Amino acid sequence: MRLTTKGRFAVTAMIDLALREHQGPVTLAGISQRQKISLSYLEQLFGKLRRHELVESTRGPGGGYTLARAARESTVADIIFAGDEPIDATQCGGKENCHDDGPCMTHELWSTLNRKMIEFLDSVSLQSLVEQQKDRVAQARPREVSAVKEHRAALAFPTSTLQPIKLSNGRLTTV
Repeated sequence: MRLTTKGRFAVTAMIDLALREHQGPVTLAGISQRQKISLSYLEQLFGKLRRHELVESTRGPGGGYTLARAARESTVADIIFAGDEPIDATQCGGKENCHDDGPCMTHELWSTLNRKMIEFLDSVSLQSLVEQQKDRVAQARPREVSAVKEHRAALAFPTSTLQPIKLSNGRLTTV
C-alpha cells in the first residue's frame, strides 16, 4: 500500500485552501504556484473535490474555491476518497479472491491494516493539519533581512567604513 501523488496533492491543496480562504476565494493558479502542482492536475482534483462537496467554486473575477464545510468537519480520509484514491493493502482489492478464488494466508492481516489506515486518516481533520502548519510557520526561525547579511558581508572588507549593525525587534541598530 502506498499513497499516490494524487492523494498527497489533494491533501496539500486542501491545506493551502484552508489556510487562505479567509481572504476570499482561492485560485487554483495560486495553489499551483505555491505548491508546485500542475494547474491542469489541480483542475481535475478540484472537480472531484467539488463533486464530493468538500469545496465550492465561485466563477468570474475574484472567483476561486472555498471550503464547502468547516475545516474541522473534513478529514484526510474524506479528501483522499474524494480523489478516487484507493487505500488497500490487499492484493485482491478486498474481494477475498487472492489465492485460488479464496483469501490468501495474509488476507486478514492486510484487511486489518486497511481498516486501521482508514480509521487513522478519518481521525485527522483538515483543521488539525491547518493548525500544525500555522504552528510550524510560527516556530520557524525568523530569517535575517538580506540587507543585514549584505551589510555584514561588506564589513569583512578592510576598506569598509560601515558600522556593525544588528536586527532587534524588527529594527536595524548599530552595535
